[in-house]
Amino acid sequence: MSEKLEQPVPQAPGSGGSAQLAHGALHGADSIVMAVAGSAPGYSISATTAVLVGAAALGGPAALLWCGIPMLGIALAFSHLGRADVNAGAAYSWVRKALHPTLGFISGWAVVASATIFMVAGAVPAGQATLSLFNENKQWSTGAVTATGAIWFVVMAAIVAAGVTITTKAQWIMSCIEVAILLVVGVVALFHEAGRHGTAFSWSWFSPTQFHGMSGFAGAALIAAFYYWGWDVTANLNEESKHSKLTARGGIIGVVIVFLLFELFTIDINLFFSQDAIAGGGTSLPTMLATVIGGSFMGKLMIIAVMLSTIATLETTLIQVSRSLFAMGRDNTLPKIFGKVDVVRRTPVVATAAVTLVSLALFVAAAFQSSVSTVMTDAVNAIGMQIAVYYSLAALSVTVVFRKQVFASLSNALFIGFLPLLGAAFMIFTFVENLFGNGLSNGTKEIGIGGLAIGLIPMVYYMVKKVPYYSRSERLASEDDLGVLAEVAA
Repeated sequence: MSEKLEQPVPQAPGSGGSAQLAHGALHGADSIVMAVAGSAPGYSISATTAVLVGAAALGGPAALLWCGIPMLGIALAFSHLGRADVNAGAAYSWVRKALHPTLGFISGWAVVASATIFMVAGAVPAGQATLSLFNENKQWSTGAVTATGAIWFVVMAAIVAAGVTITTKAQWIMSCIEVAILLVVGVVALFHEAGRHGTAFSWSWFSPTQFHGMSGFAGAALIAAFYYWGWDVTANLNEESKHSKLTARGGIIGVVIVFLLFELFTIDINLFFSQDAIAGGGTSLPTMLATVIGGSFMGKLMIIAVMLSTIATLETTLIQVSRSLFAMGRDNTLPKIFGKVDVVRRTPVVATAAVTLVSLALFVAAAFQSSVSTVMTDAVNAIGMQIAVYYSLAALSVTVVFRKQVFASLSNALFIGFLPLLGAAFMIFTFVENLFGNGLSNGTKEIGIGGLAIGLIPMVYYMVKKVPYYSRSERLASEDDLGVLAEVAA
């Protein structure tokens, strides 16, 4: 059946006549589901809430709000650029044509580095949630949690390798169940008075004055960026999508949906738990909340929601990194073998296998860490630094490409100028402030910057070889072409 699902395969846009992905396999609504699954609301709330509270205390809702606005600007940039240049590499291709080839490669490598590190950060809660179904009160060892997560990761890798159509069907099932459970728990908790031991609601939770100076704001923003990260997998599926208006806006709609879910749960957790209880709860906070309002049955449902969310985001992240490696292999900025596509399922089989093997090696390293919380905190912050790089460059690109049209109308000024530039400035500020500030551990900075620095090796090697990617012969769209803007900037 899978062989029939993945055929026929017309020429994929952006493939340059070489390796072809399964063009037209995804439809408009699929892109929204993939965006929500990529951001993984259940996983993000479970994995990151305690880290966010540690950085922002009661200001978690403010961090999500003030990061959400520029994130919307970045989503708008991705939407515009995805229409102008249909390419599985997404920011890797766009930034190259709009700004400079070296910046384009750095953008692509930032996706690869952040996604590879995330395999561990994503698999840990999956392992923890799975083991909690058997004994939710037991303190499982880091090795047991990591090993269980690794098993889920391998299963997801097999599904991704099977084809994008099968992958999307799995996402529909997992994401619909996850969001339904989150909505029920989140809304019921908002109106449930019994069992509250936190802080009475205050609109000040949304105020930027909640943070301890610029460094405190930057630290909270870095974590909030990790919450949202993942919706842009829709851009990496460009070559495999039918390009309707809904597909182009899938990332934007996904950001809005997860923003509402994140705010809902952050408010609920502030209401129900003290700061000490949140710090001690770690990745179990959503389950604790569900248990308070609905007993052990609701707690078990939340464990299932978190587990499905985590498995779903492992899958979308594998898609994102494998498509990025595929595009880089196709352009020969990495070994050409990464650009190889399975002749039947039209998936980047070598790229998928490579990231699977590297991730399994990282699982082994993570198993020897002292605690799960150490693994999670370092990974979340390091990934936040890396995604700030390619988000900021992509947001700058859209304004550069369409700079002659920015002031043609009020909507252009807002959606092509102000909001994307706000997103770029926000991400640059977050990166710089955390890099040179004292809020992050040296280990986190080494993982974040070290992961990016490794990419300089293949970049310099293939620049010396003078592969065509590093020429400036291609530009992204015509500055006078308003066709793209007319469709997405309305």
